[in-house]
Amino acid sequence: MVSMNRLTKDERVRVISALVEGNSIRATVRMTGIAKNTVAKLLCDIGKVCEEYHDGVMHDLPCKRR
Repeated sequence: MVSMNRLTKDERVRVISALVEGNSIRATVRMTGIAKNTVAKLLCDIGKVCEEYHDGVMHDLPCKRR
C-alpha cells in the first residue's frame, strides 16, 4: 500500500491563490514548495469543481451573442 501526502487547506489556498494571481505552475512551485505534479493535479481538480458550479448556477441567461 502506498501512503500519499495530502495538502492541507492552507497549502491548497496558497497554491490556488498564486495561480489565480497569474503565476505559472513553475512559479507557484517555487513560491509554495509544492511539487509540480501536485500543483497540476490540484489545478485540474479545481477546474472540474468550477465547471460544475458554473453549470449548476448559470442557466437561463438572456445572452444575445453566441
